[in-house]
Amino acid sequence: MSVVLGNVGNTEVIFVKRGEKGYPYEERVGTVFKAEYLDVLLLPLEKDKKVLFVGLGKENVKEPSTSMEISAKACKELKKYEISEYSFNVENLRLNKESFVNFAKGIYLSIKAKRSYKSDAKIEEAKVGIVGTNLDISPLLKKAEIISDSIIFARDMVNAPSNYLHPKEFTEEIAEFVKDTAIETEILDEEELRKLKMGGILGVGGSSAFPPYLVVLRYRGNPKSKENTAIVGKGITVDTGGYCLKPSQFMAGIRGDNGGAAAVVGAIAILAKLKAKVNVTAIVPTAENKIAPDSYVDGDVLTSYSGRTIEVCDTDAEGRLILADAVTYAVRNEKATRVLDIATLTGAVVGMYGFTIGGVVTDSDEMWEEFYRASLKTGEKHARIPFGREHEKMLESDIADIKNLGGKFCGTITAGLFIRSFAEKKPWLHIDIAGTAWVDTPDYAYQDKYATGVCTDTIAEWLMG
Repeated sequence: MSVVLGNVGNTEVIFVKRGEKGYPYEERVGTVFKAEYLDVLLLPLEKDKKVLFVGLGKENVKEPSTSMEISAKACKELKKYEISEYSFNVENLRLNKESFVNFAKGIYLSIKAKRSYKSDAKIEEAKVGIVGTNLDISPLLKKAEIISDSIIFARDMVNAPSNYLHPKEFTEEIAEFVKDTAIETEILDEEELRKLKMGGILGVGGSSAFPPYLVVLRYRGNPKSKENTAIVGKGITVDTGGYCLKPSQFMAGIRGDNGGAAAVVGAIAILAKLKAKVNVTAIVPTAENKIAPDSYVDGDVLTSYSGRTIEVCDTDAEGRLILADAVTYAVRNEKATRVLDIATLTGAVVGMYGFTIGGVVTDSDEMWEEFYRASLKTGEKHARIPFGREHEKMLESDIADIKNLGGKFCGTITAGLFIRSFAEKKPWLHIDIAGTAWVDTPDYAYQDKYATGVCTDTIAEWLMG
């Protein structure tokens, strides 16, 4: 698989704006090809040559999501016809460096092999050329491929069947993915978690036949700075809901509860491979939330790594329990100066924003502004959710320091605030990707069915910004 400067194969991809005149072969296709956004038409020519027309409508091709979609749509359309060598003519797109990277990401996300569990799976090779640009595309292609590789890694981890990706296997996948970078990897096993008294992680995963772990990835791209951002991702590899068993209609997706963990691993790998001048620590608590004779149940009180006690009101609110220990570890052991946590955390966020917008809860205007600007560059959508003291009161417990459920309402807010209470007053930002980490039907042409790899590149962009 490769993307190169120059012509490749006998098929050319041409982009056409709605109402545009004078483009090649207009006289042959003008009556049937209206060039609405993402319209496609394959025109056979002489001697096995072909042209694929892709409609742009009236869209701004420099908008990140658009530039990714138009290239991805072309790649996927040609794949239907088993055409694996072709060239993009990007002359009339007039892409700048930033939009070209997004355009190339659309290509890589569409043609790079995804992990398959079919016995007869074949790796399909593709060769793609780029013509019609004066940009030095070599470093731009490299950046796009690095970012895309991390997004694909995140998708593969979330898509993995739970019997292929127990916590131990997840830690091994993480270590393998970052092994040839400047990232330092430390893996804490169950014995070490017990010595540290990490009651949140152990409470959730300690009774599984496949024990929990904590993965710590350290990248120090700016040793002169004392700043160290912690990015903490929920890594539940299978979530039955515990004794608060999930309804049967939700059981099909219980393997995909590690999207936050996959995103932070992918993000720190991007930073290391691009040699970003930042200091970042990625922390992944990973466990299984299953049912066993000695599993935790509603009404239990767990003692977290911070020493604070937690009343368990719902065993299906397990993600915040493991994140509590991980966030405390980030602040106390890794000396994080600010904390971002990300998780497939609440169904409530899906009710608010559906499957294309992530919910953000934060106590730092500065972190929000930086993260929002980064999301504009990657094309992902996020919305900030306000909170107040009344929401913090919803987490007050009669028998412990805090409870892991806030009540019937404001579930996304209270889940985030639960995690915030373990950040020990460090600037904090929480992203709930329960709606955006997984799609049964892709919303954008550069997505595949199931895992999206959401926030992998936005977190990296935020930290490079």
